[in-house]
Amino acid sequence: MHGGEPTKELDMIVLDLMTRDCASVTTDDTLSVAAGRMWEKDCGALPVLQGDVVVGMLTDRDICMATWSRGAPPNDLRVVDAMSTKLVSCTTGDSIKQVEAAMRSQQVRRLPVVDTEGHLLGIISLADIVQRVSGDGAVTTLAGICQRSPSPSALAAQA
Repeated sequence: MHGGEPTKELDMIVLDLMTRDCASVTTDDTLSVAAGRMWEKDCGALPVLQGDVVVGMLTDRDICMATWSRGAPPNDLRVVDAMSTKLVSCTTGDSIKQVEAAMRSQQVRRLPVVDTEGHLLGIISLADIVQRVSGDGAVTTLAGICQRSPSPSALAAQA
């Protein structure tokens, strides 16, 4: 990359764009702790660790929905009660095209970056890609992520 200009994604890998210093939470933390960490780090999602291995992701929406659906304050609920365990991650050597494809297919905006044992190395977001890569890939990825999924009530009505 030269002079802060966007570059082509052809040869770019996760290591080139990832955020290394990312916050995380553990499965035992309260949702209040998680919300506080998101506020401090100005982020909307955190990798969830069990021991030193990434086991899920927690978003600000997960916190809101868990507290609302259970009628409980965030101090009374643990991260494990609200996190997504359908983990989609990447490695430092993955190409940006691979990351965009994973984001599109799984409809997520952020992926934890892990080593071969699942230890957290950082995070890569669609914003990281958009800010540094030129081309149509990011636009296509965002469009794929934003496709609406049927609501649970719509799915139930189809059954």
